[in-house]
Amino acid sequence: MKKIIIFTVFALLLTSCDSKQAIEQPAVSPKNEHTVTLTDEQFKNAGIEIGKVEIKLVSSVLKLNGKIDVPPQNTVSVSAPLGGYLKSTKLLPGMHINKGEALAVMEDVQYIQLQQDYLTAKAQFTFYESEYLRQKELNESKAASDKVFEQTKAAYQTQDISIKSLEQKLGLIGLNPNNITANTISKSINIYSPITGFVSAVNINIGKYVNPSDVLFELVNPSDVYLTLIVFDKDLNKLAIGQKAFAYVNNQPDKKYECEIILISKNISNDNSAQAHCRFKKYDKILLPGMFMSANIELSGSNVSVLPDAAIVRFENKNYVFVAKENNRFEMHEVQTGDTENGFTEILNSEYPANQKYAVNGAYNLLMALKNTDEK
Repeated sequence: MKKIIIFTVFALLLTSCDSKQAIEQPAVSPKNEHTVTLTDEQFKNAGIEIGKVEIKLVSSVLKLNGKIDVPPQNTVSVSAPLGGYLKSTKLLPGMHINKGEALAVMEDVQYIQLQQDYLTAKAQFTFYESEYLRQKELNESKAASDKVFEQTKAAYQTQDISIKSLEQKLGLIGLNPNNITANTISKSINIYSPITGFVSAVNINIGKYVNPSDVLFELVNPSDVYLTLIVFDKDLNKLAIGQKAFAYVNNQPDKKYECEIILISKNISNDNSAQAHCRFKKYDKILLPGMFMSANIELSGSNVSVLPDAAIVRFENKNYVFVAKENNRFEMHEVQTGDTENGFTEILNSEYPANQKYAVNGAYNLLMALKNTDEK
């Protein structure tokens, strides 16, 4: 019984000592996942620069999408007015062509017949003309009746009309009537380019017969290309004729093309959008019809609080800045951002004092240091 009492007292003493140690041990503070502290050497190597919020004039920007178009007068569909067989062509889509350049050679027996009819009509016209002059002279001297004179006159005028009609048909297929003789009759004609530009489509192959309504080639003159932007109805009142836009291709966002709004559509489509047409200030030959582009349109500006773009980091679809504390300590705070212009971004948060200091450069290095610390 005495041994049992001694063992119980000893156990109580041990429990009392453990409780005392637990009370005297300091509590471990939880790790702050939004704070990173750097040594002086780390601060220097990370390229950290400290700065404050600035007040700058920032223009709000309307971002739109669209594509390059050409006016109807700069797009040409080439066909053979009288039809025929394609004998030869060297055209390929994208090939540059000059106005008056031969695009293709066509063949058909009707070209021979047309030239024959023209030369025959000219030969007969000489007879009708001399007969008309003779009958006119006889009629004036009353040696010939008025009926005979009128018949001769009608035949002469009819032949003259036939010749002029045939001349127009010859011109339609590219033949000069003045150069046609019995020795120059040809079964072939050339199709000439009416504009300077490039070939956008070739719809025919050699040896195929085409009708007058068939389109052989499609040509584009890109000297007057314009950008058509899609604008939703809620943004239409923000645009005006003469407003500047800066367009860019999505795979080259840093290369901007200055444009000017020349026309704003008044028709709203089913998806509540309209079109704004912009003319490029300077044409670049890489800008081709059908190419998709984006554009930034600067709207009215105002003085707002900004930080350099390098001060803002994006993590998990949110924007953050690092507030500078004492002893190289930085706290990551979420911020709401606005418009961006000339390397500065508008800060919409109003809870930070104007004299607060931030890491205006090297913020990305701080983010990496913070996340590497969290993973340990």
